[in-house]
Amino acid sequence: MVQLALLFLSVILIQFFLILWRFKWNWLEFPAPKIHDWPKVSILVAARNEEENLPKLLESFEKLDYPKDKIQFLFANDQSEDETPEILKHWCKSQTNARFITTKKLSDSHPVNPKAEALAQLSEIANGEIYLFTDADCAVSENWVKGMVSGFGPNVGMVVGVTHVYWKGFLRFFQDLDWWNTQGFMKVASDLGVSTSGMGNNMAVKKRIYEDCGGFENLKFNLTEDLELSKAIAKAGYRVHSEIKPETLVLTKAEKSLKKLLAQRKRWMFGVLTLPWYWKVILAFQFFYFPATFFLIFQLGWLMVPFILAKIFLQAGFHKSIASRAGLKLSYFSLLSFDFYFFPTTALTILYYFWPSPIEWKSRIYP
Repeated sequence: MVQLALLFLSVILIQFFLILWRFKWNWLEFPAPKIHDWPKVSILVAARNEEENLPKLLESFEKLDYPKDKIQFLFANDQSEDETPEILKHWCKSQTNARFITTKKLSDSHPVNPKAEALAQLSEIANGEIYLFTDADCAVSENWVKGMVSGFGPNVGMVVGVTHVYWKGFLRFFQDLDWWNTQGFMKVASDLGVSTSGMGNNMAVKKRIYEDCGGFENLKFNLTEDLELSKAIAKAGYRVHSEIKPETLVLTKAEKSLKKLLAQRKRWMFGVLTLPWYWKVILAFQFFYFPATFFLIFQLGWLMVPFILAKIFLQAGFHKSIASRAGLKLSYFSLLSFDFYFFPTTALTILYYFWPSPIEWKSRIYP
C-alpha cells in the first residue's frame, strides 16, 4: 500500500515536470492576421440581474481596439428584475453597432438552459463571421477581439481565452489560483490536440461551425452550456484551442462567499461528470493526491517532507508560468498556499454536489 501511494505521488511530480517543460519549449500560439484581414465579429452577451456589473463590461467594450464597422454588440436581457434592461437600452442607443433584446419568459420547469436559450436567440440576429462570447460580470482587454480572432489556426473551431479573477479579498485570491490551475491543464491538453471545455465568459466560435454543430438551440439540457458547445464542435472534427496571452485576457468577478462559491462549483460538477474518462482520471489524481499524502505522512513521517515540498514548489511554478503568459505577475511564495484551499474546497464541492439540495443560478432554482 505504501509503495502504491508513493507511485501515485511520483506520477503527480512527473506530471508537473512535463507541464513546465511543455510551457517552455512547446507553447502553441498562432500568428496574428494582417490588419486588412480582420473579419467581422459579433459579441454575444446574456445578462440577468447584472446592474452592478454591466458598467464595467460596457466601459471595456468602448475601449476595444477593433474596426467599428466590423464589430456588432448583441445583448439579451434574460428576464432581469433590476435595472439591467434600462442600462442596456441606454448604452445601445449611444452606439451605432449595438442591439439588445428581451428573452421570452420560461416556464417554471426550465426545460432549457436559459442562458443557452438567450444566446441562441442572439445568434439569429448576429451577422459576424465569428461569434465572441463573454459574461455580463466580466471586463475584456483592449485587444481582446484581435487576440481571440488570432487564435483561429488550422482546423480550429473554437478559441478559449484566459480568465483572471478580480476583486479584493482572501477568497478571491484562491479562486484566481483555481482558475490558473484549470486553465493550465486546458492549455496543455489543447496544445496536444486533446479536446477541452469552452469557457462561456471568454470564447469565440466561427459562425459557419456554430451553425454546422446546431448552435445553442440544439444542445441537450445542461447547466454548463459552454462545455456542451465545445463537445459538439470537437465531435464535428474541429479543434478547441486555448489561446493564453495578454490580448485574450478577460477579468471575471469573484464569488464573494463560500456558499456562493460552492453553489457555482456544484453547477460546474454537472458538466465535469459528462467529461471523457481521461479528464476524470486527471481530475481524480489532483484530488486523491491529498489522501495519499496524509496516509504516507502517518506511515513515513518526516520522510514525506521532500515529496510534499517538491509538489508545492512545482505547482507554484506551474501557476506562475501560466499567469505570466497572460502578462500577469504572481508572487511565487503566495502561490505555495494553494493546496490549503484546493483540497477542502474540492472536498466540500463533492459533498455539496451529492447533498440533496437544488441549484440556484441567477435567481432561478434547478432541482
